[in-house]
Amino acid sequence: MNKVKVGSIEIGGGNPLVLIAGPCVLEKEKEALEIAQELKKITDRLNIPFIFKSSYDKANRTSVDSYRGPGLKKGLPILEKVKERFKIPILSDVHCQEDIKKVKDILDIIQVPAFLCRQTDFITGIARTGKAINIKKGQFLAPWDIKNIIEKITRRNNRRILITERGTSFGYNNLIVDMRGLVIMAKFGYPVIFDATHSVQLPGGKGTSSGGDREFVPHLSRAAAGVGIDGLFLEVHPDPNRALCDGPNSIALNKLEPILKRIKEIDRIVKKRA
Repeated sequence: MNKVKVGSIEIGGGNPLVLIAGPCVLEKEKEALEIAQELKKITDRLNIPFIFKSSYDKANRTSVDSYRGPGLKKGLPILEKVKERFKIPILSDVHCQEDIKKVKDILDIIQVPAFLCRQTDFITGIARTGKAINIKKGQFLAPWDIKNIIEKITRRNNRRILITERGTSFGYNNLIVDMRGLVIMAKFGYPVIFDATHSVQLPGGKGTSSGGDREFVPHLSRAAAGVGIDGLFLEVHPDPNRALCDGPNSIALNKLEPILKRIKEIDRIVKKRA
């Protein structure tokens, strides 16, 4: 398997599981810094490699009235501040071609949103930056379809690829996770990440916003760790019930550490480390 190096972190190839976590979307700068600080403390205690994630603009919200974030101009400096203050890599998603050049010198990983994972020009534009790329597998794709997206990136001489499973559409307003997909996608030779929080989302389930079943996040996370994933992607918030985006599928920050302890132990056993 190709290992992907992000800063001092090596992802894949039997390395310990990496945590990619943070709030769905940036709200206030102070809160973002506090969340990043707490996540850094938790992962340092558990010795888990950590990458901070959050969106500066969530352009795919259900309703035109939904909160999208502070935008590129205000949001990117917040992410940069997190990166510099805590010395951690950062990830964010990009939703339009114009943003790619503006974010490439700040973000360590550029994420391709699930709804845009088949947009060829958009994907190849990101690939040309040479940055690590996290592909969110579309809810509408079979796991073997990811091969075509990988080829769009490698044709641009970029092999710094992460593949993220985030659930598959199952009827209306519902997602389901097929753990076989994690195994299938790993066969393409790139690290596989499991997004446990988006996988329990109920897309558009509340009419003008998405619902979610966060109670299942720990269970699915343990199952995915048992399969042998290379990273776990989680949306966390100090108070998910008041989060401005994806609260129903986010987990509370103060409940994270016990979940990670069990995940780390499963990861150790699966990868047979002492």
